Amino acid sequence: MRTVLDRFLDYVKIDTQSDPASPTQPSTQKQFDLAKVLVAELQDLGLEDIELDPSGYVYATLPTNVEHDVPVICYCSHMDTSPDSSGTGVKPMVHKNYDGRDLVLPDDNDVVIRMSEHPDLAEQMGNDIVTASGTTLLGADNKAGVAAIMSAVDYLLNHPEIPRATIRVLFTPDEEIGRGVDEVDMEKLGADFGYTVDGEKLGSLEDETFSADGATVTIKGISAHPGFAKGKMVSSMKVAAAFLDALPKDHLTPESTSHKEGFVHPVQVAGTVEETTIRFIVRDFDTAKLADHANVIRQTLDSVLKNFPGASGEVEVKEQYRNMKEVLDQHPQVVTNAEEAIKRAGLNLIRRSIRGGTDGSRLSFMGLPCPNIFAGEHAFHSKQEWVSVQDMEKATEVLVNLAQIWTE
Repeated sequence: MRTVLDRFLDYVKIDTQSDPASPTQPSTQKQFDLAKVLVAELQDLGLEDIELDPSGYVYATLPTNVEHDVPVICYCSHMDTSPDSSGTGVKPMVHKNYDGRDLVLPDDNDVVIRMSEHPDLAEQMGNDIVTASGTTLLGADNKAGVAAIMSAVDYLLNHPEIPRATIRVLFTPDEEIGRGVDEVDMEKLGADFGYTVDGEKLGSLEDETFSADGATVTIKGISAHPGFAKGKMVSSMKVAAAFLDALPKDHLTPESTSHKEGFVHPVQVAGTVEETTIRFIVRDFDTAKLADHANVIRQTLDSVLKNFPGASGEVEVKEQYRNMKEVLDQHPQVVTNAEEAIKRAGLNLIRRSIRGGTDGSRLSFMGLPCPNIFAGEHAFHSKQEWVSVQDMEKATEVLVNLAQIWTE
């Protein structure tokens, strides 16, 4: 058997960055590069019903080895990496027997992973830490989960004495840009319950996420030749700058909130004198508050436009995903079995809420109740991203346990 580290090191070298500006599905063709590798590995392992569809989804089946009826379980991870940091030319580095030292990444000595800034490293003494080299993200989000799932089904195939439920493997594109399950064929998937493997801290189980909307602000100005613009030009970009500056600074922002506090967050600006668009994400654990947060955007824009005669603007809000706890509370066994799987791996169970979302958020509302299990990834979307080899091994063990628990 290949180890989970072997798989992980191979996967992160494949650039799978998604692109929010792309209209295609998947958003980047390079995501197929990893999907094809995974299909070939699944075929070599001997799984069934293996398929890579035109939308970039990988499906496969590990059939049950028990005779009584058992629910069909889905293990899901996403293949893409975040647009927030380059995923091109990832050079993974394994720092063996971590001893608390600063990890200075060789391709950019200004990128340093310090325990004082990453307190979870205090629990990794003696373990092996994987990082990138300083110029890219690592891609542990979510290739650590992909590697854990692949290693778990490999282990179960090589240990037929372990009773197991039927496992449907699902690898998705474009999770990082909110489109991870847009084209999932739920009938083809055919699972009763699911688990995303996309969490952080060792032993963590997450059954609650933000509810999420996206908001697009479009500001229209008046263009004129700059040499003859007096009294005529109204730059939409300057209106946008005033609008962004007028938004709340000490509350309702990612940098000023924690725990279950929501926020509005501008993530992309593009414009000319005539028209500027600003893309926001809107988040809260309480779904009802999303409308209030969107109104803050609208009211701020209306107030600023009064200072720029001739300019206009509009706000368009679209639903992205909802708090999966609303569904999971109706199916407590899904979470209970995951708790037991973590405990059987000898870990302290940590129940957490995600200040973010996973494919499981939307899958839960599509009929597949789907909490999130740790994969060991830390400092996502950044050049300081890291993962522990031992944590990935434990994630694999939890998935093996979970396949057995469902037969009980």
